[in-house]
Amino acid sequence: MTRTRTQYSCADCGWTTPKWVGRCGECHAWGTVAETARPALAVVTPATTALPIARVPAEASRARPTGVGELDRVLGGGIVPGSVVLLAGEPGVGKSTLALDVAARAARIGRSPVLYLTGEESASQVRLRAERIGALEDTLLLAAEADLGRALGHLEQVRPSLAIVDSVQTLSTDQVEGSPGGVSQVRAVAAGLIAHAKAHGIPVLLIGHVTKDGSIAGPRVLEHLVDVVCQFEGDRHSRLRLLRAVKNRYGSTDEVGCFDLTDSGIVELPDPSGLFLEGTGEAIPGTCVGISLEGRRPMPTQVQALVAPSALASPRRTSAGLDSARIAMTLAVLQARAGVTVAHHDVYVSTVGGARASEPAMDLPIALAVAAAAAGTCVDAATVAFGEVGLTGQLRVTAGLDRRLAEAARLGFTRAIIPARGSEDVRVPAGMTAVRVETLLAAIGAGEGHNPDTARLRLVAEP
Repeated sequence: MTRTRTQYSCADCGWTTPKWVGRCGECHAWGTVAETARPALAVVTPATTALPIARVPAEASRARPTGVGELDRVLGGGIVPGSVVLLAGEPGVGKSTLALDVAARAARIGRSPVLYLTGEESASQVRLRAERIGALEDTLLLAAEADLGRALGHLEQVRPSLAIVDSVQTLSTDQVEGSPGGVSQVRAVAAGLIAHAKAHGIPVLLIGHVTKDGSIAGPRVLEHLVDVVCQFEGDRHSRLRLLRAVKNRYGSTDEVGCFDLTDSGIVELPDPSGLFLEGTGEAIPGTCVGISLEGRRPMPTQVQALVAPSALASPRRTSAGLDSARIAMTLAVLQARAGVTVAHHDVYVSTVGGARASEPAMDLPIALAVAAAAAGTCVDAATVAFGEVGLTGQLRVTAGLDRRLAEAARLGFTRAIIPARGSEDVRVPAGMTAVRVETLLAAIGAGEGHNPDTARLRLVAEP
């Protein structure tokens, strides 16, 4: 016989204590701690025996394509049957639009129906969005449910090849106390959906909300329960959307998916260079192109700089899409090591197309753009640059130099300014010339087309 031990747990957050208290020690709510009986653990004979790992069948866990190449890239080739994927993002970033597009494409290429469960909108509202983005498919089934039991009933009745729940914070169950979206409700809903997905081999895509600080709303255990956690990011004023895998049990977390948010829906961008590179047909002072890495994916990033006389005692230092701390350090190195003085000038540094790059490899493009803006000169339009700038003015190589050079060559660049130290064994693509430099001053000279060994430029902006 099994013995039972008494414990007390909070109805809101699940916090447990061996004795009764009036106030929860975790969420500090009053009157939510009640007595619960917990049976003692008993030894049970397992239903199946353990097998050698080489004899365990793996076909049931092979990833299946969803029809969206950028999503498959992030997931590691597709979605695994029985897996649960959590897609989180800020309000208005396009989570529901992306999920509806994924559901339509999966229904178009699959033999089994796809089920879309919405708890935030009515079925007619989702239908209007599907009509706008071209997601009307006969095998795409839609239901508006806010109860977990009825949602599981739909899954049992339809047996879909893919189920999408929008969102996990809107579902609730009568088995647990608390309002929808609360800690206990989210935990119970997620546990019920995950158990059903594992038992029937149905992949489930959960849409989740985020808090003000950008973290996923609900209990932290939600991220531990699901198999994959994806973050959908993007600036409200930009069309670019990035999908990142924060956690992935079936693949790498280094891949990034690119999407373009348009009036007709979300469009995947296998080649996003068109958004990040701005061509005007003529050379403009203060621009330089670098290749940043988003995970393992090289992304072209064009840096634009403007240096203008300032009437303020403390000139402005404004940046967009770049790390302001690294910009301040680069400006100091430019003045101390290369003679580029902007102490009495406002400096504005920005990226094109809403791109964000904060890695050290963008130090050199920033320095070349600011130096060219201060001198009123232009960096060669066929030249790219990447490298970390040290406080001594020396250049250091960064990771992924081979991938950066290959991407630059694919985009049509014929010249690359790279650090000399650490790049001796790097293979330069055919048709591209690598200019290896030791110092920032030599890199500025190479950007102007001068010999990097003899360049001594006058790049002092007069007050």
